[in-house]
Amino acid sequence: MTKTETPLLSLKNIVTKVNVNTPNEVMILRHLNLDIYAGDFITVLGSNGAGKSTLFNTISGELPVNDGRIQLKDHDITHLSVEKRTAFLARVFQDPKMGTAPRMTVAENLLLASQRGKRRTLRLRRLKQSLPHFKALAATMNNGLSERLSTATESLSGGQRQALSFLMATEQHPDLLLLDEHTAALDPKTSAELMTQTNQRVTQEKLTCLMITHHLDDALKYGNRLIVLDQGQIKYDVRGAEKAALTKDKLLSFFDTIE
Repeated sequence: MTKTETPLLSLKNIVTKVNVNTPNEVMILRHLNLDIYAGDFITVLGSNGAGKSTLFNTISGELPVNDGRIQLKDHDITHLSVEKRTAFLARVFQDPKMGTAPRMTVAENLLLASQRGKRRTLRLRRLKQSLPHFKALAATMNNGLSERLSTATESLSGGQRQALSFLMATEQHPDLLLLDEHTAALDPKTSAELMTQTNQRVTQEKLTCLMITHHLDDALKYGNRLIVLDQGQIKYDVRGAEKAALTKDKLLSFFDTIE
């Protein structure tokens, strides 16, 4: 990254509140600033209540910005709707049940994802013609998903369903991918397998990605950049060689200083 490089996404002096105009009003993000560059794979750490999910909800438009500005390249998207942001943004949630249509088959879900951000018209869905592509895509997950294209999604295992959610989110190569603790609900073996495939796809496709995780080992192992949130602000931002040299003990010692 050079000083002259333009960020893909910029959050400028962002304030996000919940329960606005009530006695329970709370400011979660406190004048937060963050520049995200094309190709960044950023792991996001922070204790409970630090603002990680609020950051993702603010970027995705689920929560309105109370002050500040969000800019995508040269466009101000501060007040852009959630629906319109899906043209350039995709998200995978912690719960494997989110992000997929349970009664639709694996292939039908992938077909739906292939139309993300495109103009909807009345036309034949051409599912049969897409099956070879979907089978090859599902095979990259190495978990048997490619043999279950005609299976209703609700009948998949949790790991297969989350793998499908990930494939759906990345099928159209979004400008920005948000991974919201997407392996947290899985057993350790399945979680590790999905993380391996996540890293491979994100790096090979040069996707720009933010990933919330509570696993320090994953935060250190994956990505080119690591940020730590505390009390609604970014207190630590390390990248490149500096991140590669970071150890678990050093990271733990940093958490000790902000608690």
